[in-house]
Amino acid sequence: MAALFVAGAHTDVGKTYVACALIRAARARGLTVDALKPLVSGFDHDDWKGSDPGRLIEALGWRHTADTLAALSPWRYRAPLSPPMAAALEGQSLDFGDAVRACRRRLFECSAELMVVEGVGGLMSPITDDHTGLDLMAALALPSVMVGGSYLGAISHTLTALAAARAHGVDVRALVISESAGAEAPFAETVASVARLAKGVRVLAAPRDGGADFASAVLDAC
Repeated sequence: MAALFVAGAHTDVGKTYVACALIRAARARGLTVDALKPLVSGFDHDDWKGSDPGRLIEALGWRHTADTLAALSPWRYRAPLSPPMAAALEGQSLDFGDAVRACRRRLFECSAELMVVEGVGGLMSPITDDHTGLDLMAALALPSVMVGGSYLGAISHTLTALAAARAHGVDVRALVISESAGAEAPFAETVASVARLAKGVRVLAAPRDGGADFASAVLDAC
């Protein structure tokens, strides 16, 4: 089984869009695919088909059921805050070791040809009181696809996230620059600038209205 970890350089840069595109591209190649988004916040338990887990389930071709939701996203919190903040509002907490063990178990038990794991928030967003999304990436030691935006300041955020991931031994196979809505910075120039500076990693553009052709190139790079 192959596995990829889709991480964000920042919050709301298009991780789920990229993860869904990778899933659909892999399925179009005839591969069996599974997915895991272990933590999600800002989750409406009464209307979740359009949520990040709901979109991943749709991309996988699964039915939207309680069982598929639990398998894909075991920790779900209502408040649109970092997971430890959102969990605390519900009188809960999450142990980092439990999260790592649960992810490793799902990876071990996966029978699909490709597993797509999606992180939560930005790379350094806390996932427990003492650990970040980067800590989870490093613990799972999966090849990674980093997603950045094209808003003003995104170049710095993306390159900083790439440097931090590499410093922690994470194998970043591709950078996807997802076009941000209403961005002041020109998209093509932003992608080109990241490509010049992100040496040693393939940089791909994901325009908002340009389809998901990038996804096949990401699979080839990984």
